[in-house]
Amino acid sequence: MPELLRIGVDVGGTNTDAVLLGGCTVLASHKAPTTPDVGSGIVAAIDDVLRCTATPAAAVGAVMIGTTHFTNALIEARNLCRVGVLGLGAPASLAVPPLVDWPAALRAVVHGHTAIVAGGFNYDGRPIAPLHPDEVRRAAREFAARGLEAVAVSSVFAPVNPAQEDEAARILQQELPGVDVTQSARIGRIGLIERENAAVLNAALLPMAGRVVGSFRRALANLGLRAPFFVSQNDGTLLDPDVVTRYPVLTFASGPTNSMRGAAFLSGRQDTLVMDIGGTTTDVGVLVQGFPRESSVAVNIGGVRTNFRMPDLLSIGLGGGSRVVVADGRVRVGPDSVGFRITEEALVFGGRTLTATDIAVAAGQAEIGDRGRVAGLDRRLVAAALDEIHRLAEEAVDRMKTSATAVPLVLVGGGSVLIGRELTGVSAVTVPAHAGVANAIGAAIAQVSGAVDRVYSYEALGRDAALARAREEALSRAVAAGASAGSVEITEVEELPLQYLPGQAVRIRVKAVGDLALERAA
Repeated sequence: MPELLRIGVDVGGTNTDAVLLGGCTVLASHKAPTTPDVGSGIVAAIDDVLRCTATPAAAVGAVMIGTTHFTNALIEARNLCRVGVLGLGAPASLAVPPLVDWPAALRAVVHGHTAIVAGGFNYDGRPIAPLHPDEVRRAAREFAARGLEAVAVSSVFAPVNPAQEDEAARILQQELPGVDVTQSARIGRIGLIERENAAVLNAALLPMAGRVVGSFRRALANLGLRAPFFVSQNDGTLLDPDVVTRYPVLTFASGPTNSMRGAAFLSGRQDTLVMDIGGTTTDVGVLVQGFPRESSVAVNIGGVRTNFRMPDLLSIGLGGGSRVVVADGRVRVGPDSVGFRITEEALVFGGRTLTATDIAVAAGQAEIGDRGRVAGLDRRLVAAALDEIHRLAEEAVDRMKTSATAVPLVLVGGGSVLIGRELTGVSAVTVPAHAGVANAIGAAIAQVSGAVDRVYSYEALGRDAALARAREEALSRAVAAGASAGSVEITEVEELPLQYLPGQAVRIRVKAVGDLALERAA
């Protein structure tokens, strides 16, 4: 049986990239400005890689898409629905109301109504107070009266024991047919406020998620592709599209994650620093065993603190479309950018805006557009802009390193041409072949994962039994998500003793990763 091909697509703020991958070989690639409606750009990208290789649609085994739809919607506070928040924790959680730390503008768009009822658990799963179904029904009637489209449910220590959230969700779905319900235990970790925030963000995106996934399905059908498709999530692995319709927040930061996974694939390095320079931003992260290092602190998204899984990334406003201006006697590069309008506004394309790409072309670091249009730039301006570009890159590297020792760096992204000399604190810079489409490659090679993050009592279970139980659950979750059983491996095990709790309480985090079972998916 011939090997099934994969198509990887990554939609960025500036460019939409696509690759056709056969095994470990890049057969074709595509890079073009992201279209305002995004979807038509995805169709054009896939169509291009199929046509230029004369590949029939039937030869494609799977399509993997990385998208910025949901991140952009949150940052721009558009296409979000109003959410009802049901807190299970009275009387223990009345002091801090939901959404208290949100930016006022975003809260005004998202917040529909809050109801806090009795419930919640202790760290060991024992109830703080019982859940009263009548209180949940009363809250449901209030949500209905306000015409809310989605509800977020959060309970104290729900990741330890989700029983009350499950029961509340069941009652809400009975009382509010057609309303989307998000349970915090399915998304976030132990911390109540950050987990509640993540659940509300997810709920606000649910109506949009259904529309986006539906548009992907229609686009692929119009191309004659009957292969299953997946959406990349922010740990470098894949989500079934039906899961995306329920948990769109898991796609946040999937673009930089795809680039890092692609960097590992192209360079052969599993433990290294990665710098992904796009058209608008530069993202710097650390690869550990081929996957992005995970953030260990609360992550701020659009001004909202969350605690669901996110890669440890530093983003700065430097990219190929960054505007270059002279102000107060010094040259500034970014953070504002022409974005996907670079082919209209940059000097090398006949525009009137001086960008970082123009500087790279003028310095002889890149062959893009018409070099003659920047031949007359002041040499001192070009030199000063290059100094500023490299200063920004060096500062970003320094902020992500954990020691003063020089480390290797893999440089990817369409804007990688901006770096043309050695960087302080970097032992060696690698720019692999196909670096410009590393994000699409990362999507194409993505695997399937299963994870467990739970508090166990070593006093009750014993350490070995607790670890074995967590490992077994992570492995089974990976297989259930679509991984080939024989390929699944444990990639992360972390034990965090909770010193302030009795019973030798330990938070265990285990992650298992395996190859996508293409035949099973098809």
